[in-house]
Amino acid sequence: MPYVNIKITREGATAEQKARLIQGATQLLVDVLGKNPATTTVVIDEVDTDNWGIGGEAVSQRRKKGL
Repeated sequence: MPYVNIKITREGATAEQKARLIQGATQLLVDVLGKNPATTTVVIDEVDTDNWGIGGEAVSQRRKKGL
């Protein structure tokens, strides 16, 4: 039973986009590893940009700088 955890920043991904991520990750496991899609679990965690850091700095601050 594969379990996939996708983490994205909380910046307005639509329900349709998230559905496509779930479908795509599931299909990738089917295509590459031959896994059963009925037993494949995909979870999307949306993280506030203040709680996601890159290079010692919060993403929200990096975005303000245009990085």
